[in-house]
Amino acid sequence: MEDPMYSLQDVIRCDLCETPVPPKHCDICHIHLCETCVGKHLSDQSKDHYIVPFKLRGITPKCTKHSTEVCTQLCTTCNIPVCPLCVASSEHKQHEKKDILTWFETKRELIQKDLQDLEKSIYPKYQEAATNIPVQRADVNKRSQKLTTALDKQGEALHTEINTIIQGMKSQIDDMDAQHIAAIDQQEVAINRTIPEITQAILDLKRLLDTSDVCLVSEYTSRTEEFWSLPAQFQVTLPTFTPQEINSEQIHQQIGSWSEPAITFLLDEPRILTDIQTEYRDLLRSVSCLSDSELWTRGGDNILRLYSLQGELLRSVQTKSGNLPRDIAVTRSGDLVYTDGSSINLVSGTQIQTLITLRGWKPLYLCTTSSGDLLVIMRSDDLQQTKVLRYSGSTEKQSIQWDDQGKPLYSSGYFKYLSVNRNLDICVADSDARAVVVVSAAGKLRFRYTGPPSTPRESFLPFGITTDSWANILTSDEYSHRIHIIDQDGLFLRFLHNCGLQWPQGLCVDSRDNLFVAEYTGKVKKLQYYK
Repeated sequence: MEDPMYSLQDVIRCDLCETPVPPKHCDICHIHLCETCVGKHLSDQSKDHYIVPFKLRGITPKCTKHSTEVCTQLCTTCNIPVCPLCVASSEHKQHEKKDILTWFETKRELIQKDLQDLEKSIYPKYQEAATNIPVQRADVNKRSQKLTTALDKQGEALHTEINTIIQGMKSQIDDMDAQHIAAIDQQEVAINRTIPEITQAILDLKRLLDTSDVCLVSEYTSRTEEFWSLPAQFQVTLPTFTPQEINSEQIHQQIGSWSEPAITFLLDEPRILTDIQTEYRDLLRSVSCLSDSELWTRGGDNILRLYSLQGELLRSVQTKSGNLPRDIAVTRSGDLVYTDGSSINLVSGTQIQTLITLRGWKPLYLCTTSSGDLLVIMRSDDLQQTKVLRYSGSTEKQSIQWDDQGKPLYSSGYFKYLSVNRNLDICVADSDARAVVVVSAAGKLRFRYTGPPSTPRESFLPFGITTDSWANILTSDEYSHRIHIIDQDGLFLRFLHNCGLQWPQGLCVDSRDNLFVAEYTGKVKKLQYYK
């Protein structure tokens, strides 16, 4: 709708000096004012005045108790507009009051933000989740078909004498599918129930933005927070069929077995189980699990420290060179490795041994693999190249640097944490490229994750990285104070936030999939994010 103030047919003018398009309005005297005449109008102290922007004229309602007065304040205790007589009355005298214009504009800003969040972020997230439901159902059929085929092949080898057993195990597949489908149906119901509520909330917010009814706006209560988190996400532990050689005397055992299926849900809000204050204060960078109850840490000095979950300092080790270490990792045998200058060093017992010394390259961040190999991010001395090297002991086994088109896989920047997934993928949090770069064990690029679709890439700054027993990838988004969880194929699952994280840095998980977060503040937090 065209603003009458700018209508060519009837230009609004200042009621005192005829200046066109006056930006102000006295909501008590009901006259339009240019900036110059505002002071002149206020100088008339024979009556009350209330100056508002022209577009917000009419914001002051008539007082319901004093018909000759208008309400220029809001009693925040009673959540109602009040006039000067109401303010002075005993009913509101001790209550907190706010200027109605200031309050109204603050409320409109909240409404505008909620509308933007709902339209740009929350609603697309629900749409994306709803779209993924048919894909999940198709995956159930595809995966169960693989199990059925394997059983059929084994059943043909055992002929008719084992048909009864085979049919029984197929029934178990149906039961597992039913559990999975039931979980998917539950998620779909929750999503489809919420989408109309979001749609209605968007319509309501738009109507509120178009109204100047203070009473109506004052009744608004934001629901955005309850919409931020999708209904509980889940993952399925898929059974695998293990055939056995046929033995007529032990036919049932010879058919094989599968692992028990399990559906585990990601928590809407992670739970903080432990909060440890280290001696690093404001410079904690890395954490690595020695066990489920002991943690190695690395920060802003040349001391590597081992803590218990109770925050007790169990051991301190100074670097061999006296320089600051760049990163730490725990080996399969329980020793500690760290990078320092141009070398990679091993702490075993009370001894520090230099495993590898490099020329032309500087080792930055590292991790160990389930096979006992060591993966190290390297940067060239001329600061132009970056690569991942795989070592067995001190012997180089593999170099990963280029994609299939001969382009660099990683940026030449400094901060690049890495981890190895259960499927042997190598996952690198490349902060300078604002991406998580995932390659196969052979070094072939699988995908780049740059944040969920609704998040601008420039706001994503991955730092620490780890993987869990589900093959999910977790990376800390330092400046957004949250953790991203993505699956092994790069699909965004959930944020870990709303738990007081501050500048999350290095990450690791224990054997129970509890997540340890090293905060730049010097704290290590242990989080539970599954139920």
